[in-house]
Amino acid sequence: MKIIGFSEIDGEVKMVLKGDSSLLVNRKPFFIPDWSEDIRMTPCVVLRVSRLGKSIGARFANRYYDAVALGLNIFAADSVAKGDWTRGWAFDFSLPVGKWINIEDNPWQDLVINMDEAIARASEVMTIRQGDMIVIDRKVAARRLKKEEVICVEQNNEEILYCKIK
Repeated sequence: MKIIGFSEIDGEVKMVLKGDSSLLVNRKPFFIPDWSEDIRMTPCVVLRVSRLGKSIGARFANRYYDAVALGLNIFAADSVAKGDWTRGWAFDFSLPVGKWINIEDNPWQDLVINMDEAIARASEVMTIRQGDMIVIDRKVAARRLKKEEVICVEQNNEEILYCKIK
């Protein structure tokens, strides 16, 4: 499984890879790592890839994902500022992902790149497979995480994302 992220960096949308160890699911807490002084997060939308594809045109991309979830793209801003992208973006448990919902129920349209365009751009470079995830940051300013903070998002009186910061 691959996790392919799209973030706006210095005014440009860039593709960033995360390892599968970046996933944080099942309401497990996120522990702020000791090696960073500036851990931040940006809310994101996570697409679940549902079929194999390569060089997919944007107009056909909606056939390649079947569910969406709200997530938190957590990064070490101090490492990123020093140019250490791997350490800054791809560390363990840096992607809490909430409950999967139907695409039609997706209320988040304020993305740094359109979902179909993200699938098309990712598939230009690598084959996407069933189970891969496409992470797209929302156009919301990143903010610093604080210990003992709880991030909980509900939709239609149902919890779709929960993450406690430790």
